[in-house]
Amino acid sequence: MSPEVPLSISGLDYEIGGRKLLSALDLTVQSGESVAVMGPSGSGKSTLLSLILGLIRAPAGRVMVAGKNVGALRGGKLAQWRQQHIGMVFQFGELLPELTPVENVALPALLAGQDRGGAFHRGRELLAELGVPVDAAATADLSGGERQRTAVARALMSDPSLLLADEPTGALDEQARDQVADVLFGVPRRDGCGLLVVTHDASVAGRADRVLRLSHGRLVQAPGQGAA
Repeated sequence: MSPEVPLSISGLDYEIGGRKLLSALDLTVQSGESVAVMGPSGSGKSTLLSLILGLIRAPAGRVMVAGKNVGALRGGKLAQWRQQHIGMVFQFGELLPELTPVENVALPALLAGQDRGGAFHRGRELLAELGVPVDAAATADLSGGERQRTAVARALMSDPSLLLADEPTGALDEQARDQVADVLFGVPRRDGCGLLVVTHDASVAGRADRVLRLSHGRLVQAPGQGAA
């Protein structure tokens, strides 16, 4: 993991169709810190994640991930930096149901050219740590909560500096939601990475060290939260 600050955003602007989604937005996520971002649909939360991932580029501002300006990276260099320093957990896991959990977790490492034996060993370790059946025949056989914990394990394969999660519990029942949230918010404390979670669920957001709301293109402290 890089010793640099996992995420530092300054002066970020972004608009689409003449509508300003982000306006001089600033955000820093430190190592070992968890931050939750809330806001109504269409407020720009997913756009913010896309900018951090380098999938889209802002006309103004800077996104630094582990000390590197992702907006200045292109092609293979961007893909490599993202693979090395960012883990991503999606709402529906984005797993391949026909593969085993271990195969799903190891897949990013294998695609990056890592040794198969080492990737599978690390995958089994992560699944065991997160309470997922290591010997399941297919990911489709897992419960919703187990599948999402598998997605968390996959995101941790590269020992990322920054872990991103987009509505990671949105498709789960209450019990599975709490189990996944326990795992997710335990990662920064355990591994020292930064965690940024986008969620509509106040009970999930409340587990974070800081809760921010995206309002009029900027991040503001959520009501009831201390100073950032």
